[in-house]
Amino acid sequence: MTTKPTPGLTRFNTSPDSDALAALHEVCASSAWGSKLLAQRPYATTEALFLASDAATAELTAEDLAEAMAGHPPIGRPKPGDPTSSREQSGMAGAPEALKAEMLELNLTYQETFGHVFLICATGRTGEQMRDAVRERIGNTPEQEREIVRTELGKINRIRLTRLVEEENA
Repeated sequence: MTTKPTPGLTRFNTSPDSDALAALHEVCASSAWGSKLLAQRPYATTEALFLASDAATAELTAEDLAEAMAGHPPIGRPKPGDPTSSREQSGMAGAPEALKAEMLELNLTYQETFGHVFLICATGRTGEQMRDAVRERIGNTPEQEREIVRTELGKINRIRLTRLVEEENA
């Protein structure tokens, strides 16, 4: 647990609102989430930032969640030139072609079922683990899935916020 601000957290706390909001948008595409975090600056610790993020994520409406998910590419197809999505989805990078093809089919089925991209905190997961997760989650109700998506989004936001406030020149 961080007990004092890191240089990155200090930079985030003191940057102009427009710069801070742009950085938050890179973390999460939900404008409601970003606005809530921006309004609570400055943060004394990284943990305080995490708690604010968790609270803002918990308050997202279905529309806010849809906006957040729109900022995430499908698993197995990171945004070209986006080091964040490539890093987060690295478990699929070296996957066999058969697994990549299966994941594409599963992604399409999931999107047809729920109307949005399959969202999972992919950091540290293998391609097989992500495939198994989408297989399992396709059977959920929309309400169950929305809450799982909210949880996964919270995990992703924490990872990205950590990078934001720990990097010297983020």
